Amino acid sequence: MTSYTEGKQNPFLGLAFVAAFVGSTLGCPSRCECSAQTKAVVCHRKRMSTIPDGIPTETRILDLSKNKMTMINPDDFIAFPGLEELDLSGNVISYVEPGAFNTLFNMHSLSLKSNRIKLIPLGVFTALTNLTRLDISDNKIVILLDYMFQDLHNLKVLEVGDNDLVYITPSAFSGLLSLETLTLERCNLTFVPTEALSHLHNLISLHLRYLTISTLHPYSFKKLFRLRHLDIDNWPSLDRVPANTLHGLNLTTLFITNTNLSSFPYQALKHLPYLTHLNLSYNRIRHIEGGMLLELVRLRELHLVGAQLFTIEPYAFQGLRDLKVLNVSHNRLDTLEKGVFQSPEALEVLLIDHNPLVCDCRLMWILQKKHSIFFGDSQPECSTPEGIRGRPFKEFKETLLSYYVTCTKPKIRENKTQTYTADEGQPAMLRCSADGTPRPTVSWVSPRGRKLTGRSHGRMMLHNNGTLEIKSAEMQDSGVYVCLASNTAGNDTLMASLAVKSLGSLYANRTQYYTDPSNTTANGTASVSLGLDLKTILVSTAMGCFTFLGVVLFCFLLLFVWSRGKGKHKNNIDVEYVPRSKSNGTNVDSAEGQAGPRRFNMKMM
Repeated sequence: MTSYTEGKQNPFLGLAFVAAFVGSTLGCPSRCECSAQTKAVVCHRKRMSTIPDGIPTETRILDLSKNKMTMINPDDFIAFPGLEELDLSGNVISYVEPGAFNTLFNMHSLSLKSNRIKLIPLGVFTALTNLTRLDISDNKIVILLDYMFQDLHNLKVLEVGDNDLVYITPSAFSGLLSLETLTLERCNLTFVPTEALSHLHNLISLHLRYLTISTLHPYSFKKLFRLRHLDIDNWPSLDRVPANTLHGLNLTTLFITNTNLSSFPYQALKHLPYLTHLNLSYNRIRHIEGGMLLELVRLRELHLVGAQLFTIEPYAFQGLRDLKVLNVSHNRLDTLEKGVFQSPEALEVLLIDHNPLVCDCRLMWILQKKHSIFFGDSQPECSTPEGIRGRPFKEFKETLLSYYVTCTKPKIRENKTQTYTADEGQPAMLRCSADGTPRPTVSWVSPRGRKLTGRSHGRMMLHNNGTLEIKSAEMQDSGVYVCLASNTAGNDTLMASLAVKSLGSLYANRTQYYTDPSNTTANGTASVSLGLDLKTILVSTAMGCFTFLGVVLFCFLLLFVWSRGKGKHKNNIDVEYVPRSKSNGTNVDSAEGQAGPRRFNMKMM
C-alpha cells in the first residue's frame, strides 16, 4: 500500500521539481513586476538603492526608474547581455563609471533622465554601438566633452535638455553619424554651438527651447544639409533674425515662437523655398508688409497667434498659392481683406477669433465663405457695427450682411482748396481729415509728384489724423499739395496751396546799402553791395560812441595831470618823427630817404 502510494506520488514530485527549475530561470525580484511574454522587469518606484537580485538573465526591458540608486558600476549589468531597453531615470545617480554598459551590445534605448550627473566622462557609452535613443536631460551637466558620443554610430534621438550646460565643445557631437533628432532646452547656453552642430550631417529635427541666447549670427546652422525642422522657442532675449542666419538650410518647418521679435524676418526667410509650415506666434510682430514673402512658394500653413498684429497689408501673401491654413487669432486686427491673398479660394482654415474685427465690406468675402472655411472651435465675432456686435460669424444671414456689412466712400471735410503761408525755417501744417467706412487712409502728393504715405519723409511727417507737417519750411516746399483719402469704397481729394516766405524779404526794410570804391565798374558807376542789418548797425554805433567818450575822458585826464604838474617841468617838448611815404607806405620817403628823421618843438602853455 505504501509503495503504491509512493509510486503514485512520484510523478507529481517530478513535475514540482521541473516547475521549481523553470521558476528559477524565469523568476521575478520581489516587489517588481515581470512579464514573460515581453521579457520585461518593472521595478518602478520601489525605493531601491541597488539593482535587485533575481532579475532573469534573458530580460530585455528593465525599468529601474524612481528609485534611490546613486552610482552605476561596470559590473551592474554584466549578467544581462540581452538587455535592449534600460530606464534609470528619476534616481539620484551622480556618477556613471566608464565601461558601465560595456556588455550591453544589444541596447537600443537608455534613459538617465532626472538624476544628479554633473559630468559624463569618456568611455561611458563605448559599447553602445546599437543604441538609437539616449536621454540625459534634467541633470546637472555643465559641459559636453569632445568625442563623448563618438561610438554611438546608430544613435537617432538625443535629449540633452534641462541641464546646467554652459558649453558644448566643438567636437562633442563627433561620431553621431545617424542622429536625426536633437533637443537642447532649458540650458545656460549663450550662443548657438555652430561648430558642434556642424558634425550632425544627417540631423533632421533640431529643438532649441528655453534658452538665454540673445543673438543669432549669420550661418548659425551651417552644414546641416538634411535639417527639415527647426524649433526656436522661448528665447526671451532674441529680438532679431539676421538675413543669413538660416542660409544653406532646406527647412520645411520653422518655429520661432515666444521670443522678442518685433518685425517679420523677411530677409532670413528668403533662402527657404521648401518651407511649408511657419510659426511666428507670441512675438511682437505688428505688421506684415505687402509683397515680401514671394519666395515662400510652397508655404501651406502660417501661424501668428498672439503676435500683437495690427495690420496685414494688401498683397502680403502674394506668391503663396498653396496657403491653406492661416492662424492669426488673439491679435489686434480690425480686418482681413481679400487682396491680402494670392489665392483666397485655396484657404481652408482661417482662425481669426479674438480680434477687434470691424464688420464692413472688407470682410464680406469671408462672411460669404463661412460655410466653406473652417473657423475652429472659437468663432470670430464683430466688434462693430453696433447692430451685430458680439455675433459669431456662423449666425450671419444674408439680410444682416446687406444691411450692416457695408462701406461708404470717403469725404474730406474741407470742400475747397486750402491756402497756407509759412515763414522760411518755420513749421508748416497742412490739414486734411476725412470721414468714411472703413476709416479712410490719408496720403499726400507733393508739388514735385512725390507720394507721402508713411510716417516720416525727412523734414515732412504724416500724422495719423491726416495732417502733413513740414518741420522747417524751405522755399522749394512752395506749391500745390494734393490730399488723397481712400478706402475700399473709393477716394476723395483736396488741394492745398503753400507759400513759403523768404528770409531775405523779411529783412528787406531793415538793411543798409553802401558803395565800395573798389567795386567801380568800367563805365564809372559804382556797384551797390548789401550792407549790415539793423542789429549790426546798432551794435557798431554803440561801439563808436563808447570809443569817442573814452577819447574825451582821456583828454580831460591828460589836462588834469598837466595842470597839477605845471611849473615843475619844462614847458618845451621836442618831438622827433619819421614821415610816412605817400607812394608805397614805407617808413622812408623815396625822395627824402637820406634826410633822416625830422624834429619839431612844442611848447606847453
